Amino acid sequence: MQYISTRGGDYRYSSAEAIRAGIAPNGGLFVPASIPKLTSQDIQDLIEMDYPHRAATILSRYLTDFTFDELLEYTNLAYSEEKFDDFPAKVTQLNPYNKKTFMLELWHGPTSAFKDMALQLLPYLMTAAARKLGEEKEICILTATSGDTGKAALEGFKDVPNTRVIVFYPHNGVSKIQYLQMATQTGDNCHVVAVKGSFDDTQSGVKTIFGDLSLAETLAENNRVLSSANSINWGRLVPQIAYYVSTYVDLLKGEHIKPGEAFNVVVPTGNFGNILAAWYAMQMGVPIGKLICASNRNKILSDFLRSGTYDRNRPFFMTNSPSMDFLISSNLERLLFELTDHDADQVSTWMEALQDEGVYVIDDRTKKRIQSVFVGGFCDEKGTIKTIGDVYQEYDHVVDTHTAVGFNVYERYAKRAQDDRVVVFVSTASPFKFAGAVVTGVFDEEFDETIDEQTLMDMLAKESDMPIPSGLDKLSERPIKHDLVISKERMKETIETILNINS
Repeated sequence: MQYISTRGGDYRYSSAEAIRAGIAPNGGLFVPASIPKLTSQDIQDLIEMDYPHRAATILSRYLTDFTFDELLEYTNLAYSEEKFDDFPAKVTQLNPYNKKTFMLELWHGPTSAFKDMALQLLPYLMTAAARKLGEEKEICILTATSGDTGKAALEGFKDVPNTRVIVFYPHNGVSKIQYLQMATQTGDNCHVVAVKGSFDDTQSGVKTIFGDLSLAETLAENNRVLSSANSINWGRLVPQIAYYVSTYVDLLKGEHIKPGEAFNVVVPTGNFGNILAAWYAMQMGVPIGKLICASNRNKILSDFLRSGTYDRNRPFFMTNSPSMDFLISSNLERLLFELTDHDADQVSTWMEALQDEGVYVIDDRTKKRIQSVFVGGFCDEKGTIKTIGDVYQEYDHVVDTHTAVGFNVYERYAKRAQDDRVVVFVSTASPFKFAGAVVTGVFDEEFDETIDEQTLMDMLAKESDMPIPSGLDKLSERPIKHDLVISKERMKETIETILNINS
């Protein structure tokens, strides 16, 4: 399998090159030159496999520089029982009397967020890719996070030889638990920095740094090279494709749907990577009917899917679903490239307009192709809290704020469209990560904001009979190891200081 850039160019990249680099030299994102297809027999073969085998099988279609045995070794290590407390991509029927509503729980890993599904695997892929390319430089993983990616990257790459990870997050723009997870991170190769600004500021800063040729030269002189753990890296996205294929396989295995029967998938969406992975699974042969893109009050994706205009010139809101607080959804570029039949010139024009003017408008043909699959909707903070309580009352199931946004958006879509297909709600984080908002929803009561996170988690555990994940319990008692706060203009300077270089 070869890879190409969404911004064009004649060069074809190997899967190892795409994973190691993270982003194409011309600023584009890597996509496979073609999308592999699954036959009905392929699907049947997956049914009796455990999750590591399923994941390795899907990965092997895309990562052809790696042998199947290598990939299986990595997936067995990444999805081991020591790291995941249950089947890593668990499909749960929410109500025994409702045969059409399911949950895909992706947060049973070390950091209690769906990012673990990729970031427990990426260090193995990244270091193996470097070996295959004969590269001995220290790999500096540079990551912007809205809350979950940062901790998952830190935990995945912690003390991995010949790597260093630097995470930037928006100061006061993540939940208290997310902050504590990152601020207390151990590992000699781990660095965490708060940036005064929004997630989009940190993400834009990281992209600019990747395009800084003088910094790249200085890093090379110091035997170092940059890469990314954000979903702009194909090595982050491809493991996510695997769990959507696995979801279909589990629905078939449980006889919840018939072969080829379409089902809907609801994804809380920020940077568009998770829902894009579902689209790639669909192109491989998974019979997804509609992909519901659920947004919070930063509803730029909802507006885009309706109008075809992407306009980031709007207010930015900090919400109770902070991992979706985006105004620039990077992975949308990949979808536009795919649905314009790899028209790199057109995609480049749109991306330049977004950077220069903050807005672009797609053509009617591309808009219709998107709208044939994707449905957008949004939910504000009050609706999120109410939905947490509604889901708890109806299903006796506690969901986090992001998953609640998905439920809220889908309920209105299903009524409007009279769509009664089987639906899978993607649950992206443990409810304990957002205990304040979740407790308010479950108890239908406002609580004193001074109540500490541990007390809130204890209340939620007692009410729900759910154990507090070990990675979250007693977080406030752990020492703070990272307390640096900088302006967005100092991101490059901070990297140089951390790495002890000067470009």
